Amino acid sequence: MSKADQMLSILWLLRSGRKMTAQEISDRLEIHVRTVYRCIDSLCASGAPIIAEPGPGGGYKLLGRFMDSPLMFDRDEQKALIHAATFAREAGYPYTQALERAVGKLKLYTNEEQLSEMKRSDQGLSVIQTPLDERERNLVAQLERASAEGRTLEMTYAKGSGASTFRAFDPYEIVHWKGCWYTVGYCRLRGSIRSFRVDRITDLTTTEQYFQRPEHFSAKSHLFAGLLPGSLESESLVILRVSGKEQVLNELCRHWLFGHALVERDQEEAVFRLGKESLVSYVPHLLLPYGRALRILEPDWFIERLIEVSLNIAEHYRAASGLPKTLHQP
Repeated sequence: MSKADQMLSILWLLRSGRKMTAQEISDRLEIHVRTVYRCIDSLCASGAPIIAEPGPGGGYKLLGRFMDSPLMFDRDEQKALIHAATFAREAGYPYTQALERAVGKLKLYTNEEQLSEMKRSDQGLSVIQTPLDERERNLVAQLERASAEGRTLEMTYAKGSGASTFRAFDPYEIVHWKGCWYTVGYCRLRGSIRSFRVDRITDLTTTEQYFQRPEHFSAKSHLFAGLLPGSLESESLVILRVSGKEQVLNELCRHWLFGHALVERDQEEAVFRLGKESLVSYVPHLLLPYGRALRILEPDWFIERLIEVSLNIAEHYRAASGLPKTLHQP
């Protein structure tokens, strides 16, 4: 019997709820009593809540809550863990190795048929993602630990212009969005909540200062509001109605902005509720790539804005290339 089998057998015995001495376990499993001690030490190190009561009438037992929890996963749960490990690895999740070790332990307690099915599940899923280098992965792990412990960090951050700034920072949360990791928290240099891209952090140092994260804080909401201010929570929300083929509307509704703003949808039309500010500034540039595949039904002033943006882009390229205003097809 392998050590893994011995440990699992001990857990099954203790799940009966009855206290058992090391000698009783040794006799039941036909293994040496010193092996029992070593297995129980390993189980405790792995987090199993085994309590040892010394003296006459003593022995080992499991906490009741642990005894009520299942020790095995069904096939869908096994598949979900394997796929989660794939997503985590490709996204640069800092504890991917720990997750893969957990999956490895899961595979120890499966039969050949289950193991074969798990391998097929693993091979049947791929995730396309720009991989993080080791430096970025370590930064994400450091930010996560500081967030969990409530520890203030000293951070050197490179702006888009290339200039670097030094600041004390309280990392409330980390966010993975569109292939990038962000950290959101209180910037003591600016005296406000800010978001920072992890790939632009050049140095992090953990301090002895602590912080308390605000109750009900949402890094996702803060990051989204910063990327497109006024897009969803403006006082002047406007209805945008578009039409197009079903597959085109499906693609539009998958967009991170329009998916959040969708209020009504059928096969040929979709209705979104967006802030007027975003309709004037951001949304025309997001819709232009769809070209003639979409038709704007309302509001009329947004159609005029879309025409204005299109003409400005055309004039930009015409001027840059030195071509005349009127072009004729050859």
